[in-house]
Amino acid sequence: MQLRHMGIIAPAISAREATPVLLPPRMGAGGDSEETVTTALPKPRPKTARPPMYKVLLLNDDFTPMEFVVLVLERFFHMPHARAVEVMLTVHRKGVAVVGVYTYEIAETKVAQVMEFARRHQHPLQCTMERE
Repeated sequence: MQLRHMGIIAPAISAREATPVLLPPRMGAGGDSEETVTTALPKPRPKTARPPMYKVLLLNDDFTPMEFVVLVLERFFHMPHARAVEVMLTVHRKGVAVVGVYTYEIAETKVAQVMEFARRHQHPLQCTMERE
């Protein structure tokens, strides 16, 4: 639906979208009165971007027991036992494996949790993060 006002065609708008505009006084018969006309201004839509993602990496060492690595993967990365064993073997054979991809804050928290858990259990397990 369109509205016709003073020879101008404008799309119909809701009251929320309307912005009042103060026009200069009319000259002539009305004299000193001010007229308010409502016009529609397009609302700018902010461009939102996805946050950068970070890979959480588990590094191999020769001292941390394999069972402990499986426990870490199950507890902190919520992997089922079979998947945790697969990832642990990848870490063991290749030296490193991606155990999850998260936003910065979540990846940072996961790394801190794993490092603290390994330290408390006196294992040298290393966990790091890098931008994807």
